[in-house]
Amino acid sequence: MKKLISIILFCILSPFYSQAQELPNILVFIADDAGWRDFGCYGNASIKTPNIDLLASSGLKMNKAFLTSPQCSPSRTSLLTGQFPHTLRTEDLHTPLAENYRIIPNYLKEKGYYSGLIRKAHLGPHAIKQFDFFEAASDESQLEAFQKFLDNASETPFFMWYAFIDPHRDYQENTIAVPHKAKEVIVPPYLADTPKTRKDIALYYDEVARMDKNIGIAVDELKKRGILNNTLIIFLSDNGSPFTRAKGTLYDAGTRTPLIFHWPEKIKSVQNNNQLVSVINLAPTILDVAGIPQPKDMFGKSMLPLFEGKTFEADNYVFSERNWHDCDEHIRSVRTDTFKLIKNAYIEWPHGTAADLASSPSHQELLQLKTEGKLTDEQLLIFQSPRPVIEFYNVMEDPEEFNNLAGDRKYRNIIRDLHKVLNNWMKDTDDFIPNKRRRMDGTDRVNGALFYHQMLPPLYNEW
Repeated sequence: MKKLISIILFCILSPFYSQAQELPNILVFIADDAGWRDFGCYGNASIKTPNIDLLASSGLKMNKAFLTSPQCSPSRTSLLTGQFPHTLRTEDLHTPLAENYRIIPNYLKEKGYYSGLIRKAHLGPHAIKQFDFFEAASDESQLEAFQKFLDNASETPFFMWYAFIDPHRDYQENTIAVPHKAKEVIVPPYLADTPKTRKDIALYYDEVARMDKNIGIAVDELKKRGILNNTLIIFLSDNGSPFTRAKGTLYDAGTRTPLIFHWPEKIKSVQNNNQLVSVINLAPTILDVAGIPQPKDMFGKSMLPLFEGKTFEADNYVFSERNWHDCDEHIRSVRTDTFKLIKNAYIEWPHGTAADLASSPSHQELLQLKTEGKLTDEQLLIFQSPRPVIEFYNVMEDPEEFNNLAGDRKYRNIIRDLHKVLNNWMKDTDDFIPNKRRRMDGTDRVNGALFYHQMLPPLYNEW
């Protein structure tokens, strides 16, 4: 009788077990404040990132991928829901995801996935509860947490959101065995090339390298367990590097991200893709990989065809937004392959610099040289006041976005068209009118002095 029951149960459950076995594992490595150019595979010959480079050299590397926000928590909630930050009303830093929103692991449960979150959350309690496993592990204990998660997942397919704290500030020396040398770092032209700035960048490189080492350790764990081939590994960053005119801005240095897909069982040929894509496509892609139809409230589209070597229609436009982050902003941008239009709402003050950036040695060097009248025109741009309402750049010819062409008559029609596209996107995604939701600043916009007593933004009072 027991044998008969076992046979019956096997017949009933075997299709589901077989399906679970065929579904791929999904592992997302997400960096905290890593600039898209700061990896060997993205052209930085001075930084040590062998493990990330290896994923890229045997997978799919997207060269023109853009985030919806240059800020941590808005970016992460957007990535996990497939919606824009203002659509979710998580556009301000530290705003938790509301209870009526589902994130990726919630959908994956339908297919029997076991989900986990390691290290940094920054999503709010409702989002965290949608994971089966959560450990805010330390740098020393993250491998143990990952092993524990894999043990819990056992034979079931898993989804892991492996969210590093590296390379977020503050920085300490000797975080890796062989630190980067200050004389060898690459100083972007919007920062002052001084010994203090170079040391600041070298310490940042060290944290990127430490993250790379931990990625290598995690991938080795998959190899040991024999599950690497059927694991889709995704690597990206939540926003740009933690330096002035990068993180917190809608210039490419703030919104462009590394984006690597590695899946030995599916991605057979190495691909170096130059199509324009938004990470709003990431959530639909992950669900498609698991065989789950895209929900109606998700924007974007699945990038799965790229894994299979098929034609994928690039995004004509990518959209990004910057809101409250120690200082209030309402900045929106639309970018094509060739042009970018940025619209600033609060133009009477300089661009709001986050407190952690303003206190950095590299920003303090800018302030000191500014008082001495020694900054270049490009380095002075971040302090510009009043700011233009419209910034318009030819990003093919001016990748650092220094030369604002908004007043050039020959671009008048293009500017009008892109402004219309931006306005339509704001309307279609339920954006808010800036003068109806302006909030008080929490820091001095130039020197970063923190004077607001709470971490959360003030209430949405009308001024």
